[in-house]
Parts: sequence; C-alpha cells; structure tokens
Amino acid sequence: MKKEYLIYKLSDEVKNSCKIDTELFSKYGVKRGLRNDDGSGVLVGLTNIGNVVGYNRAEDGKLTPCPGKLYYRGYELDDLVAPLLKEKRFGFEEIAYLLLSGKLPDKEELSAFSELLNDNMPLDHRTIVHIIDLEGNNIMNILARCVLEMYTFDPNPDDISRDNLMRQSIELIAKFPTIVAYAYNIYRHGVQGRSLHIRHPRENLSIAENFLFMLKHNHYTELDARMLDLLLIIQAEHGGGNNSTFTVRVTSSTRTDTYSSIAAGIGSLKGPLHGGANIKVINMFHHLKEQIKDWTNLDEIDTYLNRMLNKEAYDKTGLIYGIGHAVYTMSDPRAVELKKLAGELAKEKGRVEEYEFLKLIEQEGIKCLTKFRQGNKPVCANLDFYSGFIYEMIGLPQEIYTPIFAMARIVGWTAHRIEELNFAGRRIIRPAYKNVLDEKEYIPISKR
Repeated sequence: MKKEYLIYKLSDEVKNSCKIDTELFSKYGVKRGLRNDDGSGVLVGLTNIGNVVGYNRAEDGKLTPCPGKLYYRGYELDDLVAPLLKEKRFGFEEIAYLLLSGKLPDKEELSAFSELLNDNMPLDHRTIVHIIDLEGNNIMNILARCVLEMYTFDPNPDDISRDNLMRQSIELIAKFPTIVAYAYNIYRHGVQGRSLHIRHPRENLSIAENFLFMLKHNHYTELDARMLDLLLIIQAEHGGGNNSTFTVRVTSSTRTDTYSSIAAGIGSLKGPLHGGANIKVINMFHHLKEQIKDWTNLDEIDTYLNRMLNKEAYDKTGLIYGIGHAVYTMSDPRAVELKKLAGELAKEKGRVEEYEFLKLIEQEGIKCLTKFRQGNKPVCANLDFYSGFIYEMIGLPQEIYTPIFAMARIVGWTAHRIEELNFAGRRIIRPAYKNVLDEKEYIPISKR
C-alpha cells in the first residue's frame, strides 16, 4: 500500500470514528464548549484579576442582558482609560503594574516599573540570530518559538516561586514588543526584499512608542502611539475564562515552566476564533467597500449583509465578522472605547468616510443578525470590529495584528499564571470526558 494512499485512507476512516450522536451530549449533561444552555460559561474557578459582565442573573437564574462592563482588579475599564485620554499620556505600563500587583502605582512606583520594563526590552543576541534563522510569514509561530527559547537563557527557568514568576513576567512583557518588531522586519526583508532594520529600543519611551520606533523608525505620529497604547490596555485582560488565558491557567496548574505555559497561550490566541478574528473583520470590510456602491445606502447595505447571512455572498460562512460575543449582549465596552478612538484617528488620517461606513455596517449588521436569528438575546459589535481598522490607519501590517494582541494579553496571562500557582488551591485542572463507545472484543491480526 502506498504511503500517500494510507494517509487518505486513515483520514477517511476518521469520518466514522469521530461520529458522536449529538443527543448524547444532553443525555449526559455535557456542557459543550464549557458553556451552559443559557449561553453563560461554566464556573470553573475564582479570580481577583478581571471581571467580564455581559448580563445580570436574576434570583430565578434567568439571564438579563445589560450594557457590557470590563473590570481590571475591580476598576471599570472606562474609569482607567478616561484619565489617560484626558491627560494625553501613555498608560499601558500603569495597567500592567495594576494587573500584576493588584494596586495602582504611585508616580515613583510607576517610574521605577517603566524603567524596569525598558531595561528588559533588548533581546539577547542569540535570540536575534534565532529570529533571523526562523524567517517566516507567521509571526505568532516565531513568537512562540522565541518564548520557548527564552527557557534556555533563563538561569532559573523552572522555579515557580512568586519572586521568580514576577521576574519572568516582567521580562516577557518587556520582550514581546521587541520580538514582534524584529520578526516582522526580518519577514519584510526576506519576503518583500526591503531593507533590514534592527533598531534597539530607546530609553524614556513607552512600550507603544518603542514598538512603533522599532517597527517604523520615526514614521508615526503621537496620536498613532497613543492609539496603540490604548489598544494594548483594552486587550490586556479579559477574565480567566477566555480561551488563551484558560489555556495558560490549565497548563500552569500542572506546574510546568512559565515559557511552556505562555507558548501554549500564544497557540490558543493564534486561532481565527480567538485572537485571529481581527483580520477576518478588516478583510470583510475591504470586501464590503468594493461590493457596496453607495456607502450611505442602508437598503443596499442590508441586502448584502443578508446575503452574507444566507451564505450567498463573501466567504459563504453565514457570518458577519466582528458582530456577536460569547458573554457581552447589549455592548462590548472594549468596542465602545475603540469606536471612539477610531473616529479620532480617522480624522487625522483622512478616512472619515470609511469610518462612517464601518459604523453603518455595525448598526445594520446587528439589526440584520438579530432578525436573522429570530432570538431575544441582543448582539453587539465586539473588540475585533474596530481594532483592525485602527491598526490599518496606524500603518501596521496584518501579519502583526494578532501578535500585537499577544503583546497586550501577555500581561493578563502572567497575572493569571501567578494567581493560579499561588492562590488557586494548587490542584491540577482535570475535567472529564464521557466515553460513549461500546466495548469491543479483540480480533487477532490473522482474522481481520
């Protein structure tokens, strides 16, 4: 039997071996996707870090939709972001301090913490050489491999004491932007034939500014940097139940090393149903700009969106990317913030017409999807709906959209890892799967 044929034969046999009667899930009370019948998540742990609120639960257990709220260490996201916007200052470092420690820093603490992050941004020359050797177009894979390589350079990689976990966390938060910037510049050089620039991070620059400097030299505006800073803040944490953070907590519960656990989180975030969704939205937006002739005509917009929902247009998946969320119902607070930021940036970049069109897609997309589903649960635009448009206006390439998400979420990941290893009860996370296949009698190979 030819080896190539055997692969196809094995694959074909999987069609039958993977079949499970869907009625069995209800029979055995299986919570598919760790979600209850009402759409809420199965409660599997407790945390002091982040809180995601998308509905209220009444005394009778029923869920009532409400405007979405996101809390970092008890502080509402809007209360953290509003002062930064008003004072026009960078705040990602402050939020990182908050999420790691549980308290807001004073000026002296923030200054020292920012210096510490800046000191840890440069990469070991061996890592730089490794990134060059790994030249490729998937920056998330390169990021994961670089994180795993950091294990070999760490003098104490397996120590899970609190002090060592904090040291590792700070180094990872600081080095992620450098790895992503270098990896993209090397990709651009190798694939697009552009000049190769390895710029060292500068002192006295925020993480957002340093990332743009390493990526684009001085070809960015102050507003670009402030918008990126706020994007990092908004994506830094989203509770313990999101897929990548849960992945980090599951792997951390085994007492594996920090680098293995974070690499697993990167693998989770990379998926198009998680961190990779922002690319889906911006590509859909480009398609709609071409297909819809009058960007102000609601009837034309509705007609095309309904064709998409009926799997007659675009990629025929029946999805309007960026609309809907597993937890949020009436609104996603991150999308609300990003919508305002996108409008401010669109004015500077001369893209107001596109911004207004995107807002109409959000408005009509929610209306069409609600009518299509014929359900009572409200839907809203999620984080990804505006983030890709902002990245594009800043002048960032799609190859690093999801890696930037990782640059932000590394803060939440490390905070949850520290909590899991210190205060979560020290038990390995080990759910159960029910086997529904009947027992079989062994057949000797001569009789098969």
